[in-house]
Amino acid sequence: MNGNFSPAAKRYSVRVIVLSLIYCAFLLPAVYAFKHHLIGGGLAWVVAVLPALPIVGIFAAIGLYLVEETDEYLRMMTVRQTLWASGIMLSLATIWGFLESFDMVSHIPAYWASVLWFAGLGIGAFINKLTIGRG
Repeated sequence: MNGNFSPAAKRYSVRVIVLSLIYCAFLLPAVYAFKHHLIGGGLAWVVAVLPALPIVGIFAAIGLYLVEETDEYLRMMTVRQTLWASGIMLSLATIWGFLESFDMVSHIPAYWASVLWFAGLGIGAFINKLTIGRG
């Protein structure tokens, strides 16, 4: 989000920190378990999905922030930021998908879409900073 900390932004920050810690708590053991072939079957499916759930939670936290934020300007800046992130990620995924279909590039795991989206949030925040005060 941005540098102003409204009550909604503070709640958002706490949610993201907690979810990030949960992500680490799920990811590190999952990587270890798969690297050392400690699990299989149905449990492997559960363990493989667990690290994704806090990331989904962060997406939900952003949505909750947009609902809870009462400052229309802050909400609009966050919407702009998420639109930049979405546009960047979808554009890159589409371009890469066509390149991959024509055997121009190798396959990239799908979880990179969320990594790109989060990077796009940073780009969107930077663009917001550049355009503040322009009509």
